[in-house]
Amino acid sequence: MSFNRNIKLDPNRVQTRSGGRGAVIGGGSVLAVLAVFLLSQVTGVDLSGLLGGQDAASGTSTSSTIDTSMCTSGQAANQYTQCRMIATAESLDAVWDEQLPGQAGTAYAEPGFILWDGQSVSTACGSATSAVGPFYCPGDSNVYLDMSFFSDMESTLGAQDTPLAEEYIVAHEFGHHIQNLLGVMGSTDRSGTGADSDSVRTELQADCYAGVWVHYAATTVDPDTGTAFLVEPTQAEIATAINAAESVGDDHIQQRSSGTVNSDTWTHGSSEQRVRWFTTGMESGSLEQCDTFAVAGSQL
Repeated sequence: MSFNRNIKLDPNRVQTRSGGRGAVIGGGSVLAVLAVFLLSQVTGVDLSGLLGGQDAASGTSTSSTIDTSMCTSGQAANQYTQCRMIATAESLDAVWDEQLPGQAGTAYAEPGFILWDGQSVSTACGSATSAVGPFYCPGDSNVYLDMSFFSDMESTLGAQDTPLAEEYIVAHEFGHHIQNLLGVMGSTDRSGTGADSDSVRTELQADCYAGVWVHYAATTVDPDTGTAFLVEPTQAEIATAINAAESVGDDHIQQRSSGTVNSDTWTHGSSEQRVRWFTTGMESGSLEQCDTFAVAGSQL
């Protein structure tokens, strides 16, 4: 999904950091480390449940090797990954600034967006290592994305590393921010697992919200230029986002890692569910249609 070349970007929309060294996540047991490793391969990880009682590390450097100085146009977004992240965030801001008040009667507030490269990063939800994929922290309303994730996505999960696949991942994390603004994060029990758990329902709703963004992305304009942020996606481009959603299904990850599937341990939903809810949002553009908490478990 390409950005129109003449849209204007603000490089300051994101913060960049280089990680510190040697952060510890969770309790340190072998099972805990394994669980974190498996979850790290899934987009949309919410670390508050894993790290809720842990203080943020104090040694993370704020200097960064991620250069965003060239990220001033859609042309740059089509050329550089870090610029694409900025353009995606600005497009998401514009879409949700219109749709959230219009559909839910709730004002939109931009989340922070942190691009980082290194071994660890400090958040209000605790310290995360570079093994953890993109995640949203409700405690500081920030989306965190390790820039190495996209290079690992294809080899580890079997997902195609394409622009729209990358944008879907960011849109999913912004979907968690929308949930936070709507009170979902504070009203659900995301500590449990299983195919019918609040954890799965939360993740599937964020997938649906990512689809809502795709629905409006090619018609929502850059306020600086009056030009739509994105070119209408082709069916081939949409297929790559669907491929990314399939690749982060719990069943797909379990099959690749252990050769078996256990739905009792699911936290994000199956590949089929993730694709279906993403598609629901993309085709309907409706937040109401994304209410995964209103359907029976058999309909998830």
